[in-house]
Amino acid sequence: MIPQQFEYSAPKSLAEALALIADGGKPLSGGMSLIPMMKLRLAAPDRVVDLARIAELSYIREQAGSIHIGATTTHHEVESSAVIRAKCPLLAETASFIGDVQVRNLGTIGGSVAHADPSADYPAALQALEAKIVIKGAASERTVSADDFFVDTFTTALEPGEIVTEVIVPVEAASTGTSYQKLLQPASGFAIVGVAARIQKSGGKITLARVGVTGLSNRAFRAAATEQALTSGTAVQAAADVVAQAIDANSDLYASAEFRAHLAAVYAARAIDAAIRRTS
Repeated sequence: MIPQQFEYSAPKSLAEALALIADGGKPLSGGMSLIPMMKLRLAAPDRVVDLARIAELSYIREQAGSIHIGATTTHHEVESSAVIRAKCPLLAETASFIGDVQVRNLGTIGGSVAHADPSADYPAALQALEAKIVIKGAASERTVSADDFFVDTFTTALEPGEIVTEVIVPVEAASTGTSYQKLLQPASGFAIVGVAARIQKSGGKITLARVGVTGLSNRAFRAAATEQALTSGTAVQAAADVVAQAIDANSDLYASAEFRAHLAAVYAARAIDAAIRRTS
């Protein structure tokens, strides 16, 4: 399978890249999703703008209670970062589940977020973390919440000419427990169902619960009913059982809608249990 002919650009500055993208270029950030789509002719851009040589887009730094991650930071760098492991362990754990070694060494957080695959791992974690996504165009910049960024299947809040430049996640309180649990599709490594849980307790009671779910529906989402049940004192399994409430579950060769909803409850309970055990 060979893609159709296209022009290739490898700018070294963000300004140059944004100008090319504003002129119709398709951004390439790792290529773990775009290249296969081009080979299948599901995507046929006239120009590909490779972001890999833009040094200002690759970084991990802590600033004012948050961790800022440049868009071309690889999954391996997120997984292995001492700062992220210590101060936002949910994101490091989630990155460790992505694909295989080759994918984690080439794929990037910005590319994955912008692609918005409904079975991707990051969107569940970023929603549980209440992360923010920085978006830039040639003459604009804005920041949106992860909840608002993921709109539908392969659809985000990005407008034409815009790219993701940064992901911002909170530095977790030492008492917060987190976990990401998933059942992976054996061929691709994507989540048949994946659940990210973030829990805080006080006086033996859950005071904060954030549960992000991927693979179940047309996009990753926050399981509001489960979160409310947990903070209301409902038992973990009973709270997990409503994770698919009012959700139109996906059905495919690997899991029917009914089975996928059941799996979501199972993995939600596992993620919540693990997060609770990690609280202090």
